[in-house]
Amino acid sequence: MRQIINFLIKYKNTLLFLCLLCLSLFFTIQSHTYHKSKFISSANFLTGGIYSWVNNIDEYFNLRKYNNRLVDENKWLRSRLTELSSKKIDTTFTDSTSYENPYHFTTARVIKNQYIKRDNYILINKGSKDGLATDHGVITSRGIVGIVEETSKNYARIISILNTNLSVSVQLQKSDHFGSLTWNGNDPNVAQLEEVPRLAPVVKGDTIITNGRSLIFPKGIPVGVIKDFKLDVNQSYYTIDVQLFNDMTNIGYVYVIQNNDQTELKELESIDE
Repeated sequence: MRQIINFLIKYKNTLLFLCLLCLSLFFTIQSHTYHKSKFISSANFLTGGIYSWVNNIDEYFNLRKYNNRLVDENKWLRSRLTELSSKKIDTTFTDSTSYENPYHFTTARVIKNQYIKRDNYILINKGSKDGLATDHGVITSRGIVGIVEETSKNYARIISILNTNLSVSVQLQKSDHFGSLTWNGNDPNVAQLEEVPRLAPVVKGDTIITNGRSLIFPKGIPVGVIKDFKLDVNQSYYTIDVQLFNDMTNIGYVYVIQNNDQTELKELESIDE
């Protein structure tokens, strides 16, 4: 306390000057509109810059958290969409939360992505301990990626749609005509849709989606758009080039789809074999 008093006594003239200066500036700003507007503008610029700087730092250090939150939100939204699609619920009159969704989604991060070979694979950072298993579908928010082929405890190997050994059942969005999506090993942005009958209304720019006939992908997952098409030699089926929605050379996070009814449906299918 004594040191504070000594400080005030020692610098009393300086402190008095600063006090009077601040007081005069206050009255000047309050009594003149021009000075007042300039002061407010300068204060807003200063505080706005500080808040912007602090916010940028916060976003930088929390980018991983924000990104994971966005992935989880997208997972929940996709789960709700497939629930509505699989049950064909009229949401205007029905509470959709009362229905059980047969599909479960798990988010994962891609740690290795091949796309320059003819038979490409993808590795993700989730495995059997996370519930992943063989024949689980893999997608992004834009479209299909591939199918889980092998799993370890912490990782999974996905056979990419950019693999000449993979075939996925898809259809035209505007009709129920379907075929098999394959890849010829050339352009990583274009896949081939085969076995579509010539009676199908094939038009450039139309959307291709999964048809839900397999036990892996639910119906309605986007695949791409028709880039080009032609009839084969016997004029019975189309061969269609599909421009993929996914940029298969740049995949960060994916969703792994587990069909909870898959085992039961496989058992029923095996009865006829």
